[in-house]
Amino acid sequence: MTVQEFLTSPAFYWILAACAFCILEAVTQGLTSIWFAGGAVVAATASLKVDSLIMQVLIFVLVSLVLLYFTRPIAKAKFATDITPMNVDALIGMTGMAESDVDGQVPGTVRADNKVWTAVLAEGSPKIENGDLVTITAIDGVKLVVKKQAAE
Repeated sequence: MTVQEFLTSPAFYWILAACAFCILEAVTQGLTSIWFAGGAVVAATASLKVDSLIMQVLIFVLVSLVLLYFTRPIAKAKFATDITPMNVDALIGMTGMAESDVDGQVPGTVRADNKVWTAVLAEGSPKIENGDLVTITAIDGVKLVVKKQAAE
């Protein structure tokens, strides 16, 4: 097969499709289109023996779906990473102790993670007084958003 014959053959277009699916996967990183690249490679190989375009498309679809169904869960499990909160995001949900009063108008201070933080009152939380236990509900810039813990 000459270069000119190859460039006009279905195998060339299947290989182009496989490259396009690989680029799409690299851009999206969704672990979806890579399986279609595998189907396109198999269809390119099949096109060297099978002249029917319908048969090549069926091979492409079948191989892509089989790869997607059987290998995607394995790949997702292998590449999945649990996101561990880092830095200040790790404070959300922690308990702290008010070191000053915190009300709706005036920020106060809260000790959490062995550090003193500026804190503002979460919406709907009653006023917090010095010594009250608080739960950190969010981070707003460099301030903790806190609510008063219910007395047990």
